[in-house]
Amino acid sequence: QVQLVESGGGLVQPGGSLRLSCQASGFSFSRYAMTWYRQAPGKERELVATISSTGITKNYAGSVKGRFTISRSNTESTLYLQMNSLKPEDTAVYYCNVWTDQTYYWGQGTQVTVSS
Repeated sequence: QVQLVESGGGLVQPGGSLRLSCQASGFSFSRYAMTWYRQAPGKERELVATISSTGITKNYAGSVKGRFTISRSNTESTLYLQMNSLKPEDTAVYYCNVWTDQTYYWGQGTQVTVSS
């Protein structure tokens, strides 16, 4: 079955960096676009970044463009999100997501807290 396991979250000071990972299994990872979402307390889940199956095409939310970089390793079935110049408003639970078999699959999420 499809499994997505996020890791790499934590507490970081404003201006700091974190690298999130999402280990995928149970589907042909290299065939599917992948997406990072986030959800802050009291807010709706929002799309952060998406990457095509080949890794060539990437799109970002305006709020993270220029600070975050999405990437993937198809040989390791892993999705990444490099987050630089973090701001307190980036505080959220971050989820990876895939659409396959006519279903959206989500990981359990990893908490990112940006605070001094």
